[in-house]
Amino acid sequence: MIEPTKLQELSGGQKRRKLALTFGALERDIAGIAEKGTEYSFKSMPRQTYTKKIAEVLLKDEKLPPEAAEEIRRLISAEPFDELRLCNVCRNQLLKIIGTFPAEWDLVIAPHANPVEEDGTVRQRQFYPGVAVYAEDIRSPFNLGSIFRTAEGMGAEKVIISPLCVDPEQPRAVRSGMGCIETMGYERMAVEDLPEDIPVFALETGGTPIEEFEFPEKGICIIGSEELGVSPQALKRATYGRVTIPMIGLKASLNVGVAFGILMQKWCESLEKRR
Repeated sequence: MIEPTKLQELSGGQKRRKLALTFGALERDIAGIAEKGTEYSFKSMPRQTYTKKIAEVLLKDEKLPPEAAEEIRRLISAEPFDELRLCNVCRNQLLKIIGTFPAEWDLVIAPHANPVEEDGTVRQRQFYPGVAVYAEDIRSPFNLGSIFRTAEGMGAEKVIISPLCVDPEQPRAVRSGMGCIETMGYERMAVEDLPEDIPVFALETGGTPIEEFEFPEKGICIIGSEELGVSPQALKRATYGRVTIPMIGLKASLNVGVAFGILMQKWCESLEKRR
């Protein structure tokens, strides 16, 4: 982090970017999940005082809307002082001025129970062994990145993609994956080459309602393309069965990434119950 007086001396865009990064680091420090080397360390002033001072630096920005400035002043003087709220409001206002989507800055490194290196790198992922997803012919890089992010967050061991699936290295996939594509890695494989010694099931309409489906302890879930769903070949390969998310809406349709998130939550619940 940088001294408030030095922040004030920076110019325009450089100042805004540094402020946005500083508020983000403060948010993680307040939440107790600061990355190694970014913890609040100024001994000359309490962190709350520092937070107020850099918020006052932002108040001098001529591009800050009047209503935003009024809210920031109110948060600075509020009792009790909500430090996290002030940081969040300031950071989001800065990102609006910079012209950057907040989601592009929002990767938060959560604390891990697993061993870490001295630089803070986690040596080993925590996951459910044998739990995998097969992404068949996903066209949208944003959807594929979301699938990786959900798979990593919920504890899948691996992601397998079909030969016609969009490239996970595509920039928009990498962006929406928020680091999870690099963390998990992947293998590309035809559906007929999926291993025979593990249950394979499909997330598709016309199957067993998700509340009644008996999830395997280890297995591969096939999720299909946005336009065509799971292919006939993949449905044939899904010998363990088909699971369906019941819906009552007129469209009765979910984004593939959202549907996969619902499925992973239910699968993880069943694994935890077995523990």
